[in-house]
Amino acid sequence: MTVLIRPIAPSDEVAWRLLWRGYLDYYETVLDDEIYRASFARLTDPAVTDYHGLLALLDGAPVGLVHYIFHRHGWQIEEICYLQDLYVVPEARGTGAGRRLIEAVYAAADAAGRPNVYWLTQTFNTTARQLYDRVGTATPFIKYRR
Repeated sequence: MTVLIRPIAPSDEVAWRLLWRGYLDYYETVLDDEIYRASFARLTDPAVTDYHGLLALLDGAPVGLVHYIFHRHGWQIEEICYLQDLYVVPEARGTGAGRRLIEAVYAAADAAGRPNVYWLTQTFNTTARQLYDRVGTATPFIKYRR
């Protein structure tokens, strides 16, 4: 079983939609089709330089995705990287696809001169947190929003 990580391409829309829907279903979130269209258009527009997406392919089949965003930060000169969405289909978990997606974001951030990468997850996401504890450091921050 070989895991390949590559950028999302315009021809990936059907596979990407299925994967992103799986991710959103896990978090009990429903989005309008307009958001799917806009997000995919941004991910595949070469003029958009702050929003990126990668697919994980297992033996050629799409099994995971990651979206990440470069943005400014008030506490440092360099921009930082927010790993926004990470998802691997249940059948492909344990294959290394999730780790490879995170490592690919780390590599992209490093190559772009953005040394810090961060992400959020919910406390009940225990399976993913086992991986996150191996590839990152948990912080004591709690998220608030309006």
